[in-house]
Amino acid sequence: MRKTLLKNAILINEGKQWEGDLLIEGERIAKIAKTITSDTATVIDIKGHYLLPGIIDDQVHFREPGLTHKGTIATESRAAIAGGITTFMEQPNTIPQTTTIKKLEEKFAMGARSSFANYSFLFGGTNDNLEELKKLDKNACSGVKLFLGSSTGNMLVDDEVVLEQIFNNTEMVISTHCEDETTIKQNLSSYKEKFGEDIPIKCHPLIRSEEACYLSSSKAVALARKTGARLHVFHVSTGKELSLFQNDIPLEDKKITAEVCLHHLWFSEEDYKQYGTHIKWNPAIKKASDREQLWQGLLDNRIDILATDHAPHTLEEKDQKYLKAPSGGPLVQHALPAMMEKALEGKISMEAMVTKMCHNPSILFQIKDRGYLREGYFADLVVVNPNELWEVNKSNILYKCGWSPFEGTSFKSKITHTFVNGHLAFNNGKFSTDLNAKRLTFNRP
Repeated sequence: MRKTLLKNAILINEGKQWEGDLLIEGERIAKIAKTITSDTATVIDIKGHYLLPGIIDDQVHFREPGLTHKGTIATESRAAIAGGITTFMEQPNTIPQTTTIKKLEEKFAMGARSSFANYSFLFGGTNDNLEELKKLDKNACSGVKLFLGSSTGNMLVDDEVVLEQIFNNTEMVISTHCEDETTIKQNLSSYKEKFGEDIPIKCHPLIRSEEACYLSSSKAVALARKTGARLHVFHVSTGKELSLFQNDIPLEDKKITAEVCLHHLWFSEEDYKQYGTHIKWNPAIKKASDREQLWQGLLDNRIDILATDHAPHTLEEKDQKYLKAPSGGPLVQHALPAMMEKALEGKISMEAMVTKMCHNPSILFQIKDRGYLREGYFADLVVVNPNELWEVNKSNILYKCGWSPFEGTSFKSKITHTFVNGHLAFNNGKFSTDLNAKRLTFNRP
């Protein structure tokens, strides 16, 4: 059995930070202690750098199948492990969409063939696939995804009768994209009257407005309370929405939870002037005051998870005018370095960052044996050097689309090692060619 001993690390786990060693045997963590010795293990001296559990990203779009000119499971999962993300949950709005059990299993087969990181996929709900959803085993995948704002194909769920039936007929986590479609269409029509086809990008947060977000998310929360469904609201983007979520009970007991994405914590509407459509996301990046309230919600536990919503598009696509430029951007390689920057600034503690990016996704989705530094758990691990300055540029971007909204940004922290199931998958800029990723399993009684 392969053994690896990580020496002289600063471990961050479960609200604590301490110096120690960690021994990997095979795929799992065998021992964590102040000092460990072994005559048979390969020894890696961490040299006082941080050792974290692998990041679990509950929302990515890796574009396979059907949109592989933007990204593939292989290219984007490779970028993810370079960014310390060892587990991802991919969304169903591919071509074809993941809205049948057959298509879901085909996605899992793709993951088995090509993923560098552990994987699961969300099953997409539509107005007309309720009977298929009822057949889905609660341990089959990470959960159900509903678009309550515009999406590709037929994935917009706008039939309120069907929506309530979905909430009533699954034990799985229902993850929602909440933006009110009617409000968005009315706003868009108004701005088209004013600007024609040449709407400025600065109007994006006015079209996909605070009202559109709150109206949709409040309806979803009300429906979850009515039905008792397990609701998780993806990418909260406004301060107003925080009133919908609780922070006075443990995450394990919450029926309604929330996520924030990196871009809503990093950028504000003031940045549209510099970045243009490169920071066009749905929901839109909004006011600096929203950004500050989202930070507060993350810190006071009204927001439970920090994710990326990684959604690569080509530069040719993104550089179009507002109405034609797609929403979304690539983030998995740079999310942890960006959050490390905020931790080093004192905006968030290292322990809280690990809770939101590692522990809480594991708790919320009931993932088996991942998300923690614990003996017996899978050895999904990340080593971060907090004192190695580097700049994001074209030469070191790993996304298939070849660009990043962080280009030109300097980070003080660099990921040096990433282990996936005990295997050293990324080592100081070099990748193993071996695939050791696994399909996620769950603890759902």
